[in-house]
Amino acid sequence: MSLRTVKPLALLLGTLTLVPLAPAQASQAHARTSPANAQSRPANALARSANALARPAIAWRACPTYSDEVLRSMGLPGDKLAEFRRLMKRLECGTLGVPLDHDRPHGRQITIALTRLKATDRARRLGALALNPGGPGGSGHLMPLQVTFDGPPLNDRYDLIGFDPRGVGYSSKVDCAPGKLEPPPPGPLTRQEARKIHDAMAREMAACARTDPAFLGRLTTADVAKDLDLIRLALGERELGFLGVSWGTWLGAVYRSLFPRSVSRMWLDSPAQPVTRQDEFTERRAAAADRNFGRMAAWIAAHHDPYGFGATKDEVVSALTRLREAYDAKPVTFEGIPMPVDGRMIAQLATQDSVAWPLIAQALRELRDATGTETPPTLKKIFGDRPPPPPADAPENDNQTANLAFHCNEDAGSRTFESAWDAYRSRLARFPVTGASSDFFARCAGWPLPVRATSLRRTGGSLVLSGHLHESMSPYEWTTRMRSLTGGTVTTIDDDIHASALRTPGCRTKIVTYFETGRRPRSCPGVPVPTSTDLPDPGEDRPGG
Repeated sequence: MSLRTVKPLALLLGTLTLVPLAPAQASQAHARTSPANAQSRPANALARSANALARPAIAWRACPTYSDEVLRSMGLPGDKLAEFRRLMKRLECGTLGVPLDHDRPHGRQITIALTRLKATDRARRLGALALNPGGPGGSGHLMPLQVTFDGPPLNDRYDLIGFDPRGVGYSSKVDCAPGKLEPPPPGPLTRQEARKIHDAMAREMAACARTDPAFLGRLTTADVAKDLDLIRLALGERELGFLGVSWGTWLGAVYRSLFPRSVSRMWLDSPAQPVTRQDEFTERRAAAADRNFGRMAAWIAAHHDPYGFGATKDEVVSALTRLREAYDAKPVTFEGIPMPVDGRMIAQLATQDSVAWPLIAQALRELRDATGTETPPTLKKIFGDRPPPPPADAPENDNQTANLAFHCNEDAGSRTFESAWDAYRSRLARFPVTGASSDFFARCAGWPLPVRATSLRRTGGSLVLSGHLHESMSPYEWTTRMRSLTGGTVTTIDDDIHASALRTPGCRTKIVTYFETGRRPRSCPGVPVPTSTDLPDPGEDRPGG
């Protein structure tokens, strides 16, 4: 089963959708908070209030059953079905009632779904390890099985704890996420077209928030952290270990800030931005994507013979700038792919991570040489047959409503069209190849619920932050920034693959060693840059991708 956290390339380039806002944002956790945030109190007070409650009870029940069709839709190979079902027999499933508002413990209650895969070596058991796959809005219900299949072998000595955060999967939730919006016409984006999309999205967001504002307003990282500590209490654990990726790193950092005495060891891979501003989030990711495009350009230059874009990085950048401008001036609708090719698509292709560079370089070469409307073969390979939608009874992988609410409830940045448009125009000028791939509207425009923001703090204790030097989804500077706020040890990974630590064999070994001994590495093996121009399968699973 896949630990995939990145949308496949083909899904990045389709109809404009209010897709998840991507790896975490930040903000929750200490006594000094904004007046609007009534949920954050000093960690010791929070711990006392949680422990003052009677030990909550988990209602254990039979786990869901899944057909072969559902398992295959979840990425499980056919030859692994029997192994999965054997593992599933060991999984325990339950629910836990928690307050919607933790400051009102006897008020409205909601349900959190959780799972436990008990350690196989009971005599040498070290404790319980909570897992989160990111999002926000990602389901962690089956993550104990996913880690056992694809990740570090931690289940020998740890009970692996999965859970669906509030708003997600089998937990209490509301579904009202805005759907697909009409994309702008192909070619250069005009202010008028961008404004139309921004305003339509703002109306959709406001309508969504009105569905159940009391519930949606409590979809915050701090609330999930408090739910997690009630899970710890209900399991009878003095401490929890924690392994999180992407937004899960923000959850882990907030949990550690609120409940420092509840954490044993914590590893956070691809740390999130520790500042709760969507405008800054968009800007930092765009800058990182353009930096990584520079690496792609150098790689293409080193393979000048098959691609012919130039023998130096600067020559490749110039050639691809001209290619983007040409398709912006004259977009082309090729036969058999669902969208026209324009400058935005060239920009999106140029921001892909290194495992896809042979595929992307070949597609760009074919687009340069195309003379008619027959689909270039590599482009057809990328955008050809899309996977069918999951079966109706498949478990939810991610919840867009929760994703939007978690981000927007914590977004302290500007939400005006003018600021978003000005920033977008600036990126077009600074990043001539990749700038058009960034957002041209404020993602949280129209969201009316109050901002609930707090700050991280240093608490001591064992913490590893594994950052990826070249990735754009969680730029490396977010790792060092989080380290300055929380403490801990930075583990540097020399790749550009989001959340690859759990999938790279040498790094998996170091994760297991850390959780078993406490030894914190300074570096970890990453996913190597391709040395060949052989084309990968665009739909194949890959570390972090």
